[in-house]
Amino acid sequence: MGFSIAEGPEIEWAKYNFDYLNVPQDHSARDLQDTFYYEDDIVLRTQTSPVQVRVMQEQKPPLRIISPGRVYRCDEIDATHSPVFHQMEGLVIDKGITMSDLKGTLDLFAKKLFGEQTKTKFRPHQFYFTEPSAEMDVTCFKCGGIGCKVCSNTGWIEILGCGMVHPNVLRFCGIDPDEYSGFAFGMGLDRITMIKYGINDLRLLFENDLRFLAQFK
Repeated sequence: MGFSIAEGPEIEWAKYNFDYLNVPQDHSARDLQDTFYYEDDIVLRTQTSPVQVRVMQEQKPPLRIISPGRVYRCDEIDATHSPVFHQMEGLVIDKGITMSDLKGTLDLFAKKLFGEQTKTKFRPHQFYFTEPSAEMDVTCFKCGGIGCKVCSNTGWIEILGCGMVHPNVLRFCGIDPDEYSGFAFGMGLDRITMIKYGINDLRLLFENDLRFLAQFK
């Protein structure tokens, strides 16, 4: 689909992790209980979105990138949480990009990942770096949307967040929002892996038990 891979530092300036992404000063994500701080203005990145900021500041549109990598948050270790996990985010910036481009791209992604029979739906949400914002659900790959314990009998599974890049983010990165628009999306790779392969404990992905890992050769 024309995307290139972009990577960036895991130890990041707070301005790239928060300020340039339109996250307000009083947002809870900036608190010590949510984010690992190295210094007052240096953090372990909580998402791979700073990579998008760096690309937008260093390159001119059109842009079409995927930014995968490790991210860090102050979570207790249990079956569904870890202080280190993996994300994959995507960004498209060009003239005339609309929400329909976002929905078409992600619908195709879902069909390639879970099967051609997969349906998608988008629910309104709030993210500070996109407007409008949405969360995307896919029909449960186990029951096909009928309802089962995997999808809590809803027929749907939430897999990612997305939206149109907020004009403020474009301005922070030196891109004129009156000329360009774009969309962004982000997903937890560990969560999608758990959903796709029926893994019920996140810790299995990090313990390096060869008996477990050998199943996925």
